[in-house]
Amino acid sequence: MTEIKAAVVTDFNHYPKLTNFTAPTPAANEKLINVEATAVYNLVRGRANGSHYSSTTKFPFIPGVDGVGRLTDGNPVYFFNFDGKHGSIAEQTAAPTNQIVALPSNITHQQMVKVAAGMNPAMSSWMALVLRVGDLTGKDVLIMGVTGEAGKMAVQIAKHLGSKQIIGVGRNREKLADVKKLGATKVISLLDDPEILKPALLKTANVDVVLDYLWGDVTQNYLQNILPARFDHSKELTWIEIGNMAGRSLDLPGAVLRSINLLLVGSGLGSFSNTAYATQFKKLAELIAHGELTIKPKEVPLSELNEKNWLDNSQRTVYTMKK
Repeated sequence: MTEIKAAVVTDFNHYPKLTNFTAPTPAANEKLINVEATAVYNLVRGRANGSHYSSTTKFPFIPGVDGVGRLTDGNPVYFFNFDGKHGSIAEQTAAPTNQIVALPSNITHQQMVKVAAGMNPAMSSWMALVLRVGDLTGKDVLIMGVTGEAGKMAVQIAKHLGSKQIIGVGRNREKLADVKKLGATKVISLLDDPEILKPALLKTANVDVVLDYLWGDVTQNYLQNILPARFDHSKELTWIEIGNMAGRSLDLPGAVLRSINLLLVGSGLGSFSNTAYATQFKKLAELIAHGELTIKPKEVPLSELNEKNWLDNSQRTVYTMKK
């Protein structure tokens, strides 16, 4: 039986360890992929430590849900696969044919690393804006939790799709300055004095779309205190819940929904079909590969996997299979 090198989870209390694992055997609707690069991020860590709702409880397993690699004929591809056993952080994986997207035949290794790093953070806002909103031309977008990789991608994608004004809300002032360089027209720090923060947030009350990576108390306070200040309560506001970095739940009085034309929707695993994802991935992968969406990954050989780089959330770590 063929074996491969892979990051392997044997229980939820320890980070994955590099070891030998049985190579995947593709099903009839799958293709074998020689992995070249795959990123680690909150979703991947959450599935590996059992905290994400899509985690498997069948040990051992290989974490990782997407990446870039080459088919057995050498053609480069981006792939995603939520198989609980054979994830992407390995020398080989298998993915359903309808979840494999062809990449340009002349793509370089560095471009492939950027695609591996950028697809997940870009995917959240791309799917939300393209499939939940549609035409962004002339619309104002507010991004709650803008300083993470997903938030920074969201700024660039909103700009690419034609948004008129892009407002970023976050805590880290240094990273907020970087967000402005990426295209945000205005940034607001949640660490500002309340006498400064509340008037600044009040000025965002009339936006058209909110991408919310925070949820929890931050969103609850905004909904209850800021939305009543909307100039026209009948004008639709599309609020898209994507993450919950500030809290997993909130208390939302029914009066908020009755008094404001608020369309509250979610965007994430389970809210779109795999076919919907696949139809959007090719365009998104090309934008990243061609440098139209900026991301700066940290490339780490899989042979150097350790607890420090596995848990490092300060940058986008990409494990590569280069010897």
